[in-house]
Amino acid sequence: MKRTKEIADRFREVILDGVWVANTNYKDQLSTVKWEQASKKIESLNTIVALTFHVNYYIAGVLKVLEGGELEIRDKYSFDYPVIESQKDWEELLNMMWSNAEKFANAIELMPDQKLDEVFVDKKYGTYQRNIDGLIEHSYYHLGQITLIKKML
Repeated sequence: MKRTKEIADRFREVILDGVWVANTNYKDQLSTVKWEQASKKIESLNTIVALTFHVNYYIAGVLKVLEGGELEIRDKYSFDYPVIESQKDWEELLNMMWSNAEKFANAIELMPDQKLDEVFVDKKYGTYQRNIDGLIEHSYYHLGQITLIKKML
């Protein structure tokens, strides 16, 4: 099996449809969350909206590079999420995340294996593989937070 196919499948597992590592995924966890819950602040924790936006921000930003564009995302903007004022707003954010995630996984799958070992944008960022693996690990980290926040709600 191609390395890129394996990595794309790992990415899909955390966001869209897997249960192997965490026994859940974003789509599973967020499908039952209403906008009021997603927006509810618990002490100093991020909201589910904030975490969802944050993860999608990085998926969309790296996707742009995979599609041949520039790396335009900046950490300082990764929590600059729009106010969610309705279920419609929340569902739009989720649908954007699912769409970006599927495009991201497809872009990885279409990538030749050797591209994984190439420099990602600038040498200081390491390789494509390092960045994609980092995005997967980052996603699992925040999935754990979302799961705990849901239980607290």
